[in-house]
Amino acid sequence: MMKYKRISRLLTVALAMVFATSVLAASADKLNRESDKALQVFGEQIDGADVFLSQAAGYLVFPRVIKVGIGVGAETGEGVLRVGGSTVAYYRTTSGSIGLQLGAQAKSIVIAFMTRESLDKFRNSEGWKVGVDGSVALIDIGAGKTIDSNNVRDPVVGFIFGSKGLMYNLTLEGSKFSKLDKS
Repeated sequence: MMKYKRISRLLTVALAMVFATSVLAASADKLNRESDKALQVFGEQIDGADVFLSQAAGYLVFPRVIKVGIGVGAETGEGVLRVGGSTVAYYRTTSGSIGLQLGAQAKSIVIAFMTRESLDKFRNSEGWKVGVDGSVALIDIGAGKTIDSNNVRDPVVGFIFGSKGLMYNLTLEGSKFSKLDKS
């Protein structure tokens, strides 16, 4: 019985840490600066990233997504939607998971909408959920490799990079994206 109380307390602390980042939400200016830095790292790690993103109808950038879990996991982060290279909206990503997991992780995410139709479907949704409202092809290219529209043909593609921490989970399945008011 004592073991379950201890796990419960650890889980409560871990989840509180994740959701505290929501309370300490970044300003629009700070989020734009952090997104610019994340895109710079993305471009340094993946050859062709700038050209690839310029061919996209639009793309989401989440410079820092935090995940913690002790049996039950939670993940959250804020990002920007850019169209034509300019920020047009702000979003939060959230997800939860149950299963064998222990640790914490920070990562960056870029999701590119390669067609106008996929971008419009995303923008017109009340809360877009991966696997329900659309699928995201997760691209695992690795540092130093090249991407372009010839080797990536899916309408929505995602990249996870800069992972730091003890938990390794390369999935976007079940992630929900909700529009934020940053005006």
